[in-house]
Amino acid sequence: MKDEAVVKLLNPTNLLAKELELQFGHQVADFGCGGAGYFTLPAAKLVGSRGKVYAVDILKSALDGVISKAKLDNFLNIETVWSDIERVGATKIPAGSLDRALLINIMFQSRKNEHILKEVARLLKQGGKLLVVDWKVNPTPFGPPPGNRLPPQTIANLAAQAGFSKEKEFEAGPYHYGFVFVKL
Repeated sequence: MKDEAVVKLLNPTNLLAKELELQFGHQVADFGCGGAGYFTLPAAKLVGSRGKVYAVDILKSALDGVISKAKLDNFLNIETVWSDIERVGATKIPAGSLDRALLINIMFQSRKNEHILKEVARLLKQGGKLLVVDWKVNPTPFGPPPGNRLPPQTIANLAAQAGFSKEKEFEAGPYHYGFVFVKL
């Protein structure tokens, strides 16, 4: 089953609950959520009826996929947002309203990571936390080409420039590294 394969690569519930400390009532955005909702749906379960999950993507088809899955699982706390997260100010979420944010397997896809991090910082509350998970630089049997992957130090430097401090760095799975950053 596809979902089981993803959990072996990355365990969304563990990463959200243990590493990001996502809690009931939180407001969270999954930037570049994709159509499968691998992190959006577990986040919706964790934040519960008093929380909200913004599923953000530039592809309307991905947002349609998330809505379909949310309806199947009866999640009423997910709102889709069509946005280009590489443009600061483009995402229609109230500034300073998020408790948590997610950037899962997004950074390797962009050459405008400083803009992405500034956009996330704009939307997070002071003291809000950002979970970044991306592919390790060393070659793996699958995943993006090694030349597209970013070293962890590059992400840490870009996050610091965008107004974040590193809370922790960890192994997110056999092929991924992870960070939790706090907005200063």
